[in-house]
Amino acid sequence: MSTNRRDFLTHGGIAAAALAGATSLAGRVSPAHAQPNEAVASPRSYEFAYALNTGTIRGQKLGLAAEIETAAKAGYQAIEPWLDGIHKFAEAGGSLQDVRKRCADLGLQVCSGIGFAAWIVNDDEQRRAGLEQMKRDMDALAQIGGTHIAASPAGAHRPGSPIELDDAAQRYAVVCELGRTLGIIPQLEIWGSSANLSHGSQALYVAAQSGHPDACVLLDAYHMYKGGTPPAVLKLLGRQATHCFHMNDYPADPPRETIADGDRVWPGDGIAPLTKILRHLAANHCRVALSVELFNRDYWQLPAEEAARTGLEKMRSAVAAAGLE
Repeated sequence: MSTNRRDFLTHGGIAAAALAGATSLAGRVSPAHAQPNEAVASPRSYEFAYALNTGTIRGQKLGLAAEIETAAKAGYQAIEPWLDGIHKFAEAGGSLQDVRKRCADLGLQVCSGIGFAAWIVNDDEQRRAGLEQMKRDMDALAQIGGTHIAASPAGAHRPGSPIELDDAAQRYAVVCELGRTLGIIPQLEIWGSSANLSHGSQALYVAAQSGHPDACVLLDAYHMYKGGTPPAVLKLLGRQATHCFHMNDYPADPPRETIADGDRVWPGDGIAPLTKILRHLAANHCRVALSVELFNRDYWQLPAEEAARTGLEKMRSAVAAAGLE
């Protein structure tokens, strides 16, 4: 692979220009594959990298160091670790600077991190505590070379906790500004079953209304389905508005109303419109880390490296099926 894996993402965000000379992952939407009303990206105007969200092998209980080794051995370009694993590693005496060096030595970018700080909630005291947690999470992520973090509606996702979108926008702007002090960009994440930020249109409004130059969103094939977000919403996301996309799939049964996180399946093994999703990202010239994120207990029974390799192969197949190799 000719793309320099360390340079795919910069510390301050994804670079604006496509990587020169990239051949195996960069490309264009071929007119032979494009639909009549589908935009065709110019040559090498988009870039996909493959990342492992460690939730996919969370059930194997490897620990941070082994998760990093597993991702590298499987052939990923990037990793998206969970913050609880990073904190647990540090609290046990592990060096986060050593983790940073190991990732660099392996050519593995820490493209994002998954935390659950309650930054969005209405209660002032809980929100202050959530911001402190977000600060702690961002600091730990920055120490291992991370660049982005998920900013989910954690703490305010259950029914009975509605939040005005304008209030959410103000709170997201605060989180973005906090990120600037630590070198981390928070990505506004949707949860399809959430009482708040369940739909892509809500995330787009909150990001735009925040008025912050770092505002961006983190979407997910499963959450788009669960919350009713159509793939066409992705047409509104330029390369500065999306840096990571969670890749997964879902079966036709159980139905959308009752499907749950644990029902996710490998990309390409379900009914998700992954070809449309990927072509929209490519047509918008996005440079995005496709991060496989699943919580399937059957997959947690597999050897971790087998599960990781399968996730990578499934994502590559989905990209190939979309004509975007």
